[in-house]
Amino acid sequence: MTDRVLGTVDLIPAGRVASYGDIAALAATGPRQVGRIMSRHGHLTCWWRVVRADGTSAVADRAAAHWDAEGIWHREGRVDMRACRWNN
Repeated sequence: MTDRVLGTVDLIPAGRVASYGDIAALAATGPRQVGRIMSRHGHLTCWWRVVRADGTSAVADRAAAHWDAEGIWHREGRVDMRACRWNN
């Protein structure tokens, strides 16, 4: 399961984000399991590209530099999901 989730996260292109639910649907698991895996193993992948469904992140302060570098539109800790959501 961990490999499936991290492998799916690796597919998100630079400049795009996906929600925990998006990743869960592709990896055939639940969003809470994705969250658990990302909390333990997210450092192995592009963790800043996985956000909550509303575009927020628990670690937006750390993610913001990555979002800026990739041109991911965000404001006040919230990614613009309409503009930046990965449509796999």
